[in-house]
Amino acid sequence: MRTYLLALNPTDSVTEGFLPAAARLGLQVTILTDQPAAHRRVAPDAEVLECDVHDFRAVITRIATHHPAAAVFTNSDHLQTQAALAADYFGLPGKDWRAALRTKNKAEMRRHLATAGLDRVRSAELAPGQDPAALLDAGLPFPCVLKPREGVASEDVRPAGSPEELLARAREIQQRRPEAALVAEEFLEGELCTLETLGDGRVRHVLGGFRTTVSAPPAFIEERHDFVTAHPEPVVAQVLAQLDALGVGFGACHTEFMLHEGRARLIEVNYRVIGDQCDLLLAQVLDIPLFELVLRTHLGEPLPESLGARQDGVGRVEYALADRAGTLTAAPAATDREADGVRLAYRPLRPVGADHPHYRTNRDYLGVLRATGTDHGAVDRAADGFFTAERWEIS
Repeated sequence: MRTYLLALNPTDSVTEGFLPAAARLGLQVTILTDQPAAHRRVAPDAEVLECDVHDFRAVITRIATHHPAAAVFTNSDHLQTQAALAADYFGLPGKDWRAALRTKNKAEMRRHLATAGLDRVRSAELAPGQDPAALLDAGLPFPCVLKPREGVASEDVRPAGSPEELLARAREIQQRRPEAALVAEEFLEGELCTLETLGDGRVRHVLGGFRTTVSAPPAFIEERHDFVTAHPEPVVAQVLAQLDALGVGFGACHTEFMLHEGRARLIEVNYRVIGDQCDLLLAQVLDIPLFELVLRTHLGEPLPESLGARQDGVGRVEYALADRAGTLTAAPAATDREADGVRLAYRPLRPVGADHPHYRTNRDYLGVLRATGTDHGAVDRAADGFFTAERWEIS
């Protein structure tokens, strides 16, 4: 059976998760991408075809003129609608393209939830090239947050404490990204959490979630994720009700929300499995074939009533961050070790010798540590000890 995987830049989710899972399932994988050389370097055993994957018409044509498809799948935030449209065109299982669109488009997500009567976040949308002064007519409260409407990974997410600051931030982003629509919305108080789900349109499993540590303003960099086996039931019910209203229920979904005084308010819905190696930790800490299960749903196979996930797992993902621009001159190598019931896996994300600006986003990650076990104290001690002992130097 041939599975078409739509991709942009190669990610750990694809190279360490979905491609090995597809091999275990005996699937033939064809990667459609606008970056074929990069994928051929990291996935030499996969068939890679060049395609304008941002255009669903090009995706449909590429598949129609190649081999018949058993599944069309992507784990990219930017390609969910295209994959859903292509799957629907060929009569294959997949996500509702409307749900994929309204989760990717943060302004549409806000409008849809408000219309459903579930949450009303005060927000305003700015079209590409539109005068930022239009944002001031929306009656936004301050502080507020400005972000790209279809943005990811904290890129160009900025707080604004006054109308003047909002205008300045909007003009800065427009200068860098003239093609991007922007959204300004009220600042949501609380603790940043995630809910991870997996469904087949009939059954939906809640896989747990994470509590996320975010850097101090003005950036919103995710520095650390602590696995949570189960959020309180009323909190989960609130998040699931909002996902239902958005039409989310097929495949994997990573939902970020702010929890404040028992109220869950969505930040964004990423209609795919969580990334930045949290997915690798999730599969390990739950002891389930996560990536195979996701692929099976796109092949039309029903999920089991129980996944048999273990409930005693503890996990933490933490990132080494660049604090300035320059050349990385020293950093630990990839390592796997186990001691006192804790497994540590560290992977570099930037090679020694690489020179980079200081982005003040997730692109400042130098490396990622995954720590798993069954004892919170032991996991925290092992992770803290790793960051105390190791050195990252930027000159």
